[in-house]
Formats: sequence, structure tokens, C-alpha cells
Amino acid sequence: MSLRLIAFAPLAFLALAACNTVEGFGQDVQSGGAAIEDAAEDAQE
Repeated sequence: MSLRLIAFAPLAFLALAACNTVEGFGQDVQSGGAAIEDAAEDAQE
């Protein structure tokens, strides 16, 4: 569990540092969701 936290924490920090505003964070989350949706659709085909 702690190994996952150690691996995840820097990624989360970089993701939050990459967006300067709440709007930017929302766009990042939206694009991440779209990528997951596309991958799910590709897996069904």
C-alpha cells in the first residue's frame, strides 16, 4: 500500500501543478475521462 502511495503522490503533484486554475483542472479531468472512455470503446470492438 505504501509503495502505491509513494508512486502516486508525485504523479498527483505533477498533475495538480500542471494546471494553474480550477478551470484548467476541470479540463484536465475531462480530457482524462474522454481518454478512458475511448479506451473502453476500443476494448469493446
